[in-house]
Amino acid sequence: MLNVSLKDSEFSRFQQMIFRIAGISMTPAKKALVAGRLAKRLKHHGLDSYEDYFQLLSRQQDEMQVAVDLLTTNETYFFREPKHFDFLRDQVLPGHPAGRPLRIWSAACSSGEEPYTLAMLLADRLGDAPWDVFGSDISTQVLDKARRGLYPMERARGIPPSLLRAHCLKGVGSQDGQLLIDPALRRRVQLAQINLNEPLPEVGEFDVIFLRNVMIYFQAETKRQVVTRLLAKLRPGGIFIVGHSESLNGLAQGLETLAPSIYRKP
Repeated sequence: MLNVSLKDSEFSRFQQMIFRIAGISMTPAKKALVAGRLAKRLKHHGLDSYEDYFQLLSRQQDEMQVAVDLLTTNETYFFREPKHFDFLRDQVLPGHPAGRPLRIWSAACSSGEEPYTLAMLLADRLGDAPWDVFGSDISTQVLDKARRGLYPMERARGIPPSLLRAHCLKGVGSQDGQLLIDPALRRRVQLAQINLNEPLPEVGEFDVIFLRNVMIYFQAETKRQVVTRLLAKLRPGGIFIVGHSESLNGLAQGLETLAPSIYRKP
């Protein structure tokens, strides 16, 4: 089992698999990443090759989910790309109709830092006004982490001190060095597994949708399909936000560009 290498032909099969399931295009530069992330599963099952593991996936749906989790997990952190949260605080919240719940969807929420960032901001700015944060991801593994709301303390660097005091608990004893999102805030965030590469479930309409730093892994047609699905869940006049390195140019018609990476639906 030692020194098992991932052959080009085996890598190609995993490339095709993750594209079929999640719409993610993995370049040859990702070969080492795939080998590294799946090596532990070969060891777990006592397998001698990545081909054997690929065959196992066709027989065990639970293991297929483990593989998808490993190959789609991306790093994130609190208050990532802060200008988006500034825009939400300064431009969106003041103009939201009083009395109508504000609904925001973090559509690729990974381990939860983005939806909890949104929840902190809304709790701070809206007070008792109704709001709802919904987070989704294809990976059950990262959603489990998000539900726990437990993070290494160094992840707190981007959280403003006032919000850190109001919504986070510092671990002591066996939890020293850990940060826990306050249970009251966690209860305000709904999390669900959703594959954006498939028809979306009934989740209602949203005022703001965040789809940040995930389209960089999609081919053009996959991007167009995902954006079309999500825009159908955005209210007229709603805000669609992508990562600073991403753009919706050529992917959707009629959107108004409010700022780089920030769009309004007609």
